[in-house]
Amino acid sequence: MVQTKTTHASRIVSIAVVLALAGISAQARAQSDAAGEPAGKQQVVAAIKEAMAKNQAALKTYTWTETTKISLKGEVKKQEQNQCQYGPDGKVQKTPIQNAADSQPPQQESGGGGRRGGAVKKAIVEKKVDDLKEYMQKVGALVRDYVPPDRQKIQAAQAAGNVSVQPPASGLATVTIKNYEKQGDSVTLGFDPAAKQLHSYNVNSYLGNGPTDDPVTLAVTFADLADGTHYAQQTVVTAPAKKIEVDTTNSDYKKLGQ
Repeated sequence: MVQTKTTHASRIVSIAVVLALAGISAQARAQSDAAGEPAGKQQVVAAIKEAMAKNQAALKTYTWTETTKISLKGEVKKQEQNQCQYGPDGKVQKTPIQNAADSQPPQQESGGGGRRGGAVKKAIVEKKVDDLKEYMQKVGALVRDYVPPDRQKIQAAQAAGNVSVQPPASGLATVTIKNYEKQGDSVTLGFDPAAKQLHSYNVNSYLGNGPTDDPVTLAVTFADLADGTHYAQQTVVTAPAKKIEVDTTNSDYKKLGQ
Protein backbone atom coordinates (compact mmCIF):
# COMPACT_ATOMS: atom_id res chain seq x y z
CA MET A 1 0.00 0.00 0.00
CA VAL A 2 2.86 2.33 0.81
CA GLN A 3 4.51 1.51 -2.49
CA THR A 4 1.42 2.38 -4.52
CA LYS A 5 0.97 5.80 -2.95
CA THR A 6 4.62 6.71 -3.06
CA THR A 7 5.40 5.58 -6.59
CA HIS A 8 2.25 7.24 -7.88
CA ALA A 9 3.62 10.48 -6.48
CA SER A 10 6.87 10.10 -8.40
CA ARG A 11 5.06 9.51 -11.69
CA ILE A 12 2.72 12.51 -11.50
CA VAL A 13 4.95 15.05 -9.81
CA SER A 14 6.38 16.50 -13.03
CA ILE A 15 3.09 17.43 -14.67
CA ALA A 16 1.46 18.28 -11.33
CA VAL A 17 4.13 20.87 -10.58
CA VAL A 18 3.53 22.47 -13.96
CA LEU A 19 -0.22 22.78 -13.45
CA ALA A 20 0.13 24.15 -9.95
CA LEU A 21 2.88 26.67 -10.65
CA ALA A 22 1.06 27.92 -13.72
CA GLY A 23 -1.37 29.58 -11.32
CA ILE A 24 1.38 31.92 -10.13
CA SER A 25 2.33 33.08 -13.61
CA ALA A 26 -0.24 35.83 -14.14
CA GLN A 27 0.27 37.31 -10.70
CA ALA A 28 4.05 37.20 -11.05
CA ARG A 29 3.84 38.98 -14.42
CA ALA A 30 1.65 41.76 -12.99
CA GLN A 31 3.91 42.29 -9.98
CA SER A 32 7.06 42.32 -12.10
CA ASP A 33 5.62 44.75 -14.65
CA ALA A 34 4.35 47.07 -11.93
CA ALA A 35 7.71 47.16 -10.21
CA GLY A 36 9.65 47.46 -13.44
CA GLU A 37 11.64 44.36 -12.51
CA PRO A 38 12.63 41.42 -14.74
CA ALA A 39 9.85 38.84 -14.77
CA GLY A 40 12.24 36.07 -13.73
CA LYS A 41 9.63 34.14 -11.79
CA GLN A 42 7.13 34.24 -14.63
CA GLN A 43 9.77 33.16 -17.15
CA VAL A 44 10.83 30.16 -15.07
CA VAL A 45 7.23 29.04 -14.60
CA ALA A 46 6.52 29.44 -18.32
CA ALA A 47 9.61 27.38 -19.18
CA ILE A 48 8.58 24.60 -16.77
CA LYS A 49 5.09 24.51 -18.26
CA GLU A 50 6.34 24.24 -21.83
CA ALA A 51 8.95 21.57 -21.07
CA MET A 52 6.70 19.35 -18.95
CA ALA A 53 3.74 19.41 -21.33
CA LYS A 54 5.95 18.11 -24.15
CA ASN A 55 7.73 15.64 -21.90
CA GLN A 56 4.55 14.10 -20.46
CA ALA A 57 3.35 13.20 -23.95
CA ALA A 58 6.69 11.51 -24.71
CA LEU A 59 6.58 9.39 -21.54
CA LYS A 60 3.27 7.85 -22.62
CA THR A 61 5.08 6.09 -25.47
CA TYR A 62 7.29 4.11 -23.08
CA THR A 63 7.16 1.06 -20.83
CA TRP A 64 9.53 0.80 -17.85
CA THR A 65 10.46 -1.12 -14.70
CA GLU A 66 9.62 0.30 -11.28
CA THR A 67 11.55 -1.02 -8.26
CA THR A 68 10.52 -0.18 -4.70
CA LYS A 69 12.58 -0.93 -1.59
CA ILE A 70 11.28 -0.44 1.94
CA SER A 71 14.08 -0.13 4.51
CA LEU A 72 13.93 -0.16 8.30
CA LYS A 73 16.96 1.02 10.25
CA GLY A 74 19.04 0.94 7.08
CA GLU A 75 18.16 -2.66 6.20
CA VAL A 76 15.96 -3.49 3.22
CA LYS A 77 12.93 -5.41 4.51
CA LYS A 78 10.85 -5.59 1.36
CA GLN A 79 11.43 -5.16 -2.36
CA GLU A 80 8.90 -5.17 -5.20
CA GLN A 81 9.08 -4.69 -8.96
CA ASN A 82 6.41 -3.75 -11.47
CA GLN A 83 6.32 -3.37 -15.24
CA CYS A 84 4.65 -0.03 -15.97
CA GLN A 85 3.09 1.85 -18.86
CA TYR A 86 0.37 4.43 -19.38
CA GLY A 87 -3.10 3.09 -20.16
CA PRO A 88 -5.78 4.57 -22.47
CA ASP A 89 -7.17 6.53 -19.51
CA GLY A 90 -3.85 8.30 -19.00
CA LYS A 91 -3.12 6.45 -15.75
CA VAL A 92 -0.11 4.22 -15.14
CA GLN A 93 -0.85 0.49 -15.32
CA LYS A 94 1.40 -1.83 -13.30
CA THR A 95 2.05 -5.56 -13.67
CA PRO A 96 3.99 -7.27 -10.84
CA ILE A 97 7.30 -8.83 -11.86
CA GLN A 98 8.18 -12.09 -10.15
CA ASN A 99 11.87 -12.55 -9.64
CA ALA A 100 13.39 -15.95 -10.32
CA ALA A 101 14.53 -16.18 -6.70
CA ASP A 102 10.95 -15.66 -5.52
CA SER A 103 9.62 -18.50 -7.65
CA GLN A 104 12.10 -21.09 -6.34
CA PRO A 105 11.51 -23.13 -3.16
CA PRO A 106 13.80 -22.21 -0.24
CA GLN A 107 17.01 -24.22 -0.04
CA GLN A 108 17.62 -26.66 2.77
CA GLU A 109 19.84 -25.04 5.38
CA SER A 110 22.34 -26.69 7.67
CA GLY A 111 22.10 -26.45 11.43
CA GLY A 112 18.52 -27.68 11.65
CA GLY A 113 16.92 -24.50 10.33
CA GLY A 114 15.98 -25.81 6.91
CA ARG A 115 12.90 -24.73 5.05
CA ARG A 116 10.90 -24.14 8.21
CA GLY A 117 13.56 -21.83 9.65
CA GLY A 118 13.61 -19.78 6.45
CA ALA A 119 9.81 -19.48 6.49
CA VAL A 120 9.84 -18.33 10.12
CA LYS A 121 12.46 -15.68 9.39
CA LYS A 122 10.46 -14.41 6.42
CA ALA A 123 7.30 -14.26 8.54
CA ILE A 124 9.11 -12.20 11.20
CA VAL A 125 10.34 -9.72 8.60
CA GLU A 126 6.88 -9.39 7.04
CA LYS A 127 5.34 -8.81 10.48
CA LYS A 128 7.78 -5.95 11.13
CA VAL A 129 6.71 -4.33 7.87
CA ASP A 130 3.02 -4.96 8.57
CA ASP A 131 3.32 -3.44 12.04
CA LEU A 132 4.39 -0.18 10.39
CA LYS A 133 1.46 -0.05 7.97
CA GLU A 134 -0.61 2.35 10.07
CA TYR A 135 2.31 4.73 10.42
CA MET A 136 3.13 4.51 6.73
CA GLN A 137 -0.50 5.21 5.88
CA LYS A 138 -0.10 8.50 7.74
CA VAL A 139 3.09 9.19 5.80
CA GLY A 140 1.29 8.40 2.54
CA ALA A 141 -1.54 10.78 3.47
CA LEU A 142 1.00 13.51 4.20
CA VAL A 143 2.71 12.98 0.84
CA ARG A 144 -0.66 13.39 -0.89
CA ASP A 145 -0.95 16.84 0.71
CA TYR A 146 2.03 17.85 -1.42
CA VAL A 147 1.65 15.75 -4.56
CA PRO A 148 0.10 16.93 -6.72
CA PRO A 149 0.65 20.54 -5.60
CA ASP A 150 -2.51 22.56 -5.02
CA ARG A 151 -2.75 25.77 -7.05
CA GLN A 152 -4.78 27.62 -4.41
CA LYS A 153 -2.24 26.81 -1.71
CA ILE A 154 0.58 28.06 -3.91
CA GLN A 155 -1.30 31.25 -4.73
CA ALA A 156 -1.93 31.77 -1.01
CA ALA A 157 1.79 31.32 -0.34
CA GLN A 158 2.54 33.77 -3.16
CA ALA A 159 0.15 36.36 -1.71
CA ALA A 160 1.83 35.96 1.68
CA GLY A 161 5.27 36.49 0.12
CA ASN A 162 6.31 32.89 0.70
CA VAL A 163 7.30 32.02 -2.90
CA SER A 164 10.76 32.92 -4.15
CA VAL A 165 12.93 32.19 -7.19
CA GLN A 166 16.70 32.14 -6.85
CA PRO A 167 18.65 33.00 -10.04
CA PRO A 168 20.43 30.07 -11.68
CA ALA A 169 23.43 28.82 -9.72
CA SER A 170 25.51 26.11 -11.39
CA GLY A 171 22.90 26.17 -14.14
CA LEU A 172 19.88 25.59 -11.89
CA ALA A 173 17.21 28.05 -10.75
CA THR A 174 15.54 27.29 -7.42
CA VAL A 175 11.83 27.86 -6.73
CA THR A 176 11.04 27.72 -2.99
CA ILE A 177 7.58 27.71 -1.40
CA LYS A 178 7.40 28.24 2.36
CA ASN A 179 4.48 27.37 4.66
CA TYR A 180 2.78 25.50 1.82
CA GLU A 181 0.67 23.05 3.84
CA LYS A 182 1.91 23.58 7.40
CA GLN A 183 3.69 26.34 9.24
CA GLY A 184 7.42 25.79 8.81
CA ASP A 185 7.29 23.34 5.90
CA SER A 186 8.86 23.91 2.47
CA VAL A 187 8.65 22.77 -1.16
CA THR A 188 11.69 23.31 -3.39
CA LEU A 189 12.10 22.80 -7.14
CA GLY A 190 15.37 22.77 -9.06
CA PHE A 191 15.00 23.82 -12.72
CA ASP A 192 17.49 24.21 -15.56
CA PRO A 193 16.26 27.20 -17.63
CA ALA A 194 18.75 26.56 -20.46
CA ALA A 195 17.80 22.91 -20.96
CA LYS A 196 14.20 23.56 -19.85
CA GLN A 197 14.28 20.57 -17.52
CA LEU A 198 13.10 19.95 -13.97
CA HIS A 199 15.96 18.39 -12.01
CA SER A 200 14.52 17.98 -8.53
CA TYR A 201 11.41 18.28 -6.38
CA ASN A 202 11.86 18.26 -2.61
CA VAL A 203 9.44 18.49 0.31
CA ASN A 204 10.26 19.01 4.00
CA SER A 205 7.26 18.48 6.26
CA TYR A 206 6.28 16.72 9.50
CA LEU A 207 3.64 14.54 11.16
CA GLY A 208 3.93 16.08 14.63
CA ASN A 209 3.39 19.53 16.07
CA GLY A 210 6.29 21.28 14.37
CA PRO A 211 9.11 20.91 11.81
CA THR A 212 11.29 18.98 14.27
CA ASP A 213 8.48 16.72 15.54
CA ASP A 214 8.40 13.51 13.43
CA PRO A 215 9.74 15.07 10.21
CA VAL A 216 9.08 13.52 6.78
CA THR A 217 10.95 14.32 3.56
CA LEU A 218 10.19 13.59 -0.08
CA ALA A 219 12.92 13.88 -2.72
CA VAL A 220 12.48 13.29 -6.46
CA THR A 221 15.41 13.38 -8.90
CA PHE A 222 15.15 13.29 -12.68
CA ALA A 223 17.23 11.92 -15.57
CA ASP A 224 17.17 11.81 -19.38
CA LEU A 225 16.54 9.01 -21.85
CA ALA A 226 18.53 8.73 -25.10
CA ASP A 227 15.96 10.79 -27.04
CA GLY A 228 15.97 13.57 -24.43
CA THR A 229 12.77 12.52 -22.68
CA HIS A 230 12.88 13.48 -18.99
CA TYR A 231 11.67 11.08 -16.28
CA ALA A 232 11.55 10.66 -12.49
CA GLN A 233 14.55 8.40 -11.93
CA GLN A 234 14.33 8.11 -8.15
CA THR A 235 11.86 9.00 -5.41
CA VAL A 236 12.83 8.71 -1.75
CA VAL A 237 10.44 9.16 1.18
CA THR A 238 12.16 9.28 4.58
CA ALA A 239 10.66 9.18 8.08
CA PRO A 240 13.65 9.50 10.47
CA ALA A 241 11.60 9.06 13.67
CA LYS A 242 10.82 5.46 12.70
CA LYS A 243 14.04 5.02 10.70
CA ILE A 244 12.02 4.18 7.59
CA GLU A 245 12.95 4.87 3.97
CA VAL A 246 10.95 4.04 0.84
CA ASP A 247 13.16 4.19 -2.25
CA THR A 248 11.54 3.91 -5.69
CA THR A 249 13.53 3.87 -8.92
CA ASN A 250 12.35 3.79 -12.54
CA SER A 251 14.59 2.11 -15.16
CA ASP A 252 14.81 0.03 -18.33
CA TYR A 253 12.66 2.37 -20.42
CA LYS A 254 11.61 0.90 -23.80
CA LYS A 255 9.44 2.24 -26.57
CA LEU A 256 6.05 0.51 -26.71
CA GLY A 257 5.96 -2.19 -29.36
CA GLN A 258 9.71 -2.78 -29.34
